Amino acid sequence: MTRTDFTGIACSIARSAAIVGDPWALLIVRDVALGLHRFDELQRDLGAATNVLTQRLERLVEGGLLRRERYSQRPDRYEYHLTDKGRDLVPILLALTAWGDRWEAGDAGPPLIVRHRTCGNDTQATVTCRSCGDELTAEQVDYLPGPGGRTGRGTSLISTLLAHGEESGEISHG
Repeated sequence: MTRTDFTGIACSIARSAAIVGDPWALLIVRDVALGLHRFDELQRDLGAATNVLTQRLERLVEGGLLRRERYSQRPDRYEYHLTDKGRDLVPILLALTAWGDRWEAGDAGPPLIVRHRTCGNDTQATVTCRSCGDELTAEQVDYLPGPGGRTGRGTSLISTLLAHGEESGEISHG
């Protein structure tokens, strides 16, 4: 089965999903962020088939989220570490964790507690405005066309909607 290529779509979500848009990829980044670096550790923790894990690791390395470092020869064995790009994904994983804790944890409660090292308190991620610090919600944001936007596959209706909203002064939001 051929995988759809989302990299050519003028949408940051589509381009990001092309790299991390499946559960295995997100779980691999989670595990590497939590300190599992070797293939056998990742395979044992995730229970993924070796071919699936190999493919996802290759995609994450090619996408620039992980770097591969050899730690043994004969046979060659590698460790995987987050790059700067991979570390920038961790807040997104924390936001997904907070969403999952709220909507999917069930009666058992959250499977993981996140503690902020700076203040020592248990916390949950929130997305905030970089200018004023207020929390961003679906009701509190507007969407405007950006300089890299264009009409095409994956954005043909959205680009028209954004252009129409900009002309009328009424940009659609959540």
